[in-house]
Amino acid sequence: MKIDQLGEFGLIERIRQALPQGPVADVMMGIGDDVAVLRSGGERVWLVTCDVQVEGVHFLRDAITPQDLGRKALAINLSDIASSGGRPRFALISLGLPKDLEVEFVDGLYQGLRAEAEPFGVSIVGGNISSSRLGIFIDITLLGDAPPKNILLRAGAQVGDQILVTGSLGDAAAGVALLLDPGLTTSAEYGAFARLRRDTPTPRVREGELIGAAHSANAMIDISDGLAGDLGHICESSSVGVRLFAQSLPVSKANRALSQAVYDGDEWHFALHGGENYELLFTVPAAQAEALAEQVTSATGTPVTIIGEIVPLAQGQRLALENGSSIPIQPRGWDHFKENK
Repeated sequence: MKIDQLGEFGLIERIRQALPQGPVADVMMGIGDDVAVLRSGGERVWLVTCDVQVEGVHFLRDAITPQDLGRKALAINLSDIASSGGRPRFALISLGLPKDLEVEFVDGLYQGLRAEAEPFGVSIVGGNISSSRLGIFIDITLLGDAPPKNILLRAGAQVGDQILVTGSLGDAAAGVALLLDPGLTTSAEYGAFARLRRDTPTPRVREGELIGAAHSANAMIDISDGLAGDLGHICESSSVGVRLFAQSLPVSKANRALSQAVYDGDEWHFALHGGENYELLFTVPAAQAEALAEQVTSATGTPVTIIGEIVPLAQGQRLALENGSSIPIQPRGWDHFKENK
């Protein structure tokens, strides 16, 4: 069997099955979520995550500055800690670099890493460097911590919960589309915004800490592989279904128009399936959802929108349209080893 037959998530499951099964001392959560959760012996637990940026897969060297690349590489790890309700603390940076790369590129990369780390109190404490014959890669391991009662994972969503999301949806995907197809047109204002969301996503660290500390949310994940795909992870881990409301999705008219142009009239494709969004997606009992949304927005300035509800597993995953009909949501998040459309 080839890896592309198994797919990214099938491969992850195969690796998980190859490792020792059953409880492991001091491991509260291992493979299967955005972070590993490890007991520290104190009042807080460690949160550990890692992510890699590979040239030609995650970025094009000529299309992003080294400063923005450094910021983005750390931001996507910060987002994982945020999605668990934790506080990021320490980062280790491993680099694979072509021998003919200009040293100034590395200087700019670390300028970006520092610029992203400092507002969140993150210390870069080490890493590793290797030569690379296949382009640049940046692999970051990030440690955070949190009180155990504040931690949120993919599992835990309950029937009747409302589904909330920070910020807006689909903008980074629009930015990628504009990069790959220079013939696409949009307003100068939205084009600049979409490119900013593509190259320098904003990790919702403060928002995640507030949601965790409120102790009312039941499950949370960050949207890295698309709303449908990451919501599908919550549904799978929690054994529930979902109904989203199209008219409630925080998607701009400009984004919907670009999505229609790229995907044969499908105005929701960027919002549902566009990756690298890095907003927080979480579920909250209906009686507490509006209050938590208002609390987060008031404290951070980040809009929080109620976009749907958790339903029984048998009802599946559907998008309710404005005309009263509904369509199934295909949770086809980004898969590194399968064809993505």
